[in-house]
Amino acid sequence: MKPKLAFVEPLLVKIKKDNLYRKMQDVKNRGSYIYIKRKKLLNLCSNDYLGLSSIRNYSDQLQTSSRLVAGNDTSFDIIEKKLSRHKSQERSLVFPTGYMANLGAISTIVRENDVIFSDELNHASIIEACRLTRAKVLVYKHNDTSDLISKMKQESRRKFVATEGVFSMDGDIANLKQISEITEKTDSILVLDDAHGDFTLGADGKGTANHFKISKKIDLYISSLSKGLGSFGGYVASQNNVIELLINRSKPFIYTSALPSFLVRDAIQKFDSNREKQQKKLQRNTNLFRNGLKNIGYDISSVTHIIPIIIGKEKTALEFGKYLFRNGIFAQPIRYPTVGRNKARIRLSVTAWFEKNQIEKALDVFVTAGKKFQII
Repeated sequence: MKPKLAFVEPLLVKIKKDNLYRKMQDVKNRGSYIYIKRKKLLNLCSNDYLGLSSIRNYSDQLQTSSRLVAGNDTSFDIIEKKLSRHKSQERSLVFPTGYMANLGAISTIVRENDVIFSDELNHASIIEACRLTRAKVLVYKHNDTSDLISKMKQESRRKFVATEGVFSMDGDIANLKQISEITEKTDSILVLDDAHGDFTLGADGKGTANHFKISKKIDLYISSLSKGLGSFGGYVASQNNVIELLINRSKPFIYTSALPSFLVRDAIQKFDSNREKQQKKLQRNTNLFRNGLKNIGYDISSVTHIIPIIIGKEKTALEFGKYLFRNGIFAQPIRYPTVGRNKARIRLSVTAWFEKNQIEKALDVFVTAGKKFQII
């Protein structure tokens, strides 16, 4: 008789054969560098865009239950008021992670008889949240407002439009101004996941909508405290009655232990830090890195701190990543199912940690790598 779980091994074999196998690595982060088995590499995989993760405050006791059960630490009230003003909304609510914020908000607000229009390159957490609603989901072509309008004309029920602000795998920005005009004309509800634009774009890092000067036109903000802010957690910002509904109906909020209060205080400390200085440095580093790659000969379409180098085949992307590793660069290959088949890429995350000489050394490696793998 075969073991009950014998079917698992062939699945792993298939994953390896398709060059899609993933392994976790033990690392230590030290500013702009990462250490793996005593090897020092420039870290181009971090989402700590503003380099704020070194600010710490770990003196508080853990809260180990739901906020509705164990009570509300006063730190939540402080950070949630700051985040509400940050997003020009009436109220906000902190979740343990950004992924849970998407699941908790979208699955609570959208009803079974509604329809969601979702960008085809939206993050997995948005896709999963849409499935949980049991509403009709129509996927429109990436950043294609004509396709969005065409699909919306076919529906008469209540409409939601869900998009990222900065797309996490391509580094491009949503056509948010046009999308907001469409949602206004059609009386649709606009849901913005601004995880990668928050604290990096707009005045004082207020995000993608602020960048386009349409902050008030967003009906439901969903974002992260663990990327631009360099802390941990996620949050939702909207009008007061929406947050009240989430507190009373959102399962990922109700049935999960609260974010530990020391992490909330950590977020407050970083929120109040000199983020503007770091935001300017991030922009300088991004321009230096992007223009450097273009001058080398790479085809770069990104306009943000997320810069993908499209490789194509999964096996080639793996080999490209290994070459970078051997030459002191930590930049992970991104493969299916995170991106489409044969659309594998090296995803570079530029941060404010970097100094000019580090970027210049990295570009030297990308010159030789690009020629070796015939990318440039």
